[in-house]
Amino acid sequence: MLVIKDLMKTYSSGVQALKGVSLELSPGVFGLLGPNGSGKTTLMKIIATVLEADAGSIEMNGTDLIAHKDHTRQMLGYLPQDFGLYPTLTAWQMLDYFAKLKGVTNRKERHALIDALLDRVNLSAERSQRLGGFSGGMRQRIGIAQALIGEPDLIIVDEPTAGLDPEERNRFHNLISETGGENTVVILSTHIVSDVTNLCSRMAIIRQGKILSSCTPRQAVDELKGSVWEGAVPREHLATFKSQFNVVFSRTFDGQARVRVISKGQRPSEDFTETTPVLEDYYFDLVNRQD
Repeated sequence: MLVIKDLMKTYSSGVQALKGVSLELSPGVFGLLGPNGSGKTTLMKIIATVLEADAGSIEMNGTDLIAHKDHTRQMLGYLPQDFGLYPTLTAWQMLDYFAKLKGVTNRKERHALIDALLDRVNLSAERSQRLGGFSGGMRQRIGIAQALIGEPDLIIVDEPTAGLDPEERNRFHNLISETGGENTVVILSTHIVSDVTNLCSRMAIIRQGKILSSCTPRQAVDELKGSVWEGAVPREHLATFKSQFNVVFSRTFDGQARVRVISKGQRPSEDFTETTPVLEDYYFDLVNRQD
């Protein structure tokens, strides 16, 4: 169990990135969902001991992760948002280097580990290819491979699918879903709602440094049952309609705006039909209510 209590962080610029963040994370994949600039990366960096918090605490299985940074780094696998690669090294050479840094000193054991990791992330055929020629998806997969060295109890991946094409995103989803053991906490920080829908057993939504909600994706969707509607509105009436209802989606075609609306207990008009809620509806409803 990872327990985060009352984390605060204000940068020298005066930006208050975290405003008393508290979360409890059980083993499994936990999604931290929020728009760009919401405080996700700041929180990930503090947990990974890359950044100091102004106040608050982080404990895992009774150990203070802030006070015992060396212990934290031994039990941590980290894929930051900007994961730097050594472009002249091959995939095999880079993993060999990281394994040495993580204390895998036995040569035979290290080589067996690297072979297993490359196979796990489906890069065995590219083991001798220089990293400078890797695609974005291949870079993320080699990043996950280095994060798995040492069988960490805590794995952090920050915005891992940003910029990936649909095929690589799906491949990465499959990889994350297979990551870690029954006692491993995996934190997936993202602004892409489908990442959380596809991967996470629990989630939290963060905005402007505050946790707005913490629940399961199913609980989030169930909260909006009977409240999501779709219909058409004349384009010239769209601005007025948006001022009256919480519109989470609109597309204009041939003089009509096709809109998706969250309206609890009230059908927007007779032309609207009830539809099945999805996690995007919950996310945009929650975020829009903060504006």
